Amino acid sequence: VQLQACGGGLVQAGGSLRLSCAPSGRTFSSNAWGWFRQAPGKEREFVAGISWSGTTTSYDNSLKGRFTISRDNAKNTVYLQMNSLKPEDTAVYYCAASRFKLSTMTRADVASWGQGTLVTVSS
Repeated sequence: VQLQACGGGLVQAGGSLRLSCAPSGRTFSSNAWGWFRQAPGKEREFVAGISWSGTTTSYDNSLKGRFTISRDNAKNTVYLQMNSLKPEDTAVYYCAASRFKLSTMTRADVASWGQGTLVTVSS
């Protein structure tokens, strides 16, 4: 599955961005989807995940309350709403299709990655 992520850009600290991701040419699988991010010089880390039904979500504890993941299966799209952004949120954000149905996931659980979208938060 090829994933198309978009919505990144440059934003000032305290601002908001919404990322979106959709598979090209295919509908959603019935598994979980998520977002990861990778800052320069750091490993790719889990940000948020959502079950196929959308009823179960998981977040990195440090991001809970500022980031919200959602999905619209009718539009075949998963979103990441990011509020109160901080310079340390600067990273390339990747959407991910999991092999499994659990909303929490590790990199090893990912079946397909999006191409990444850069988010830069200026201070």
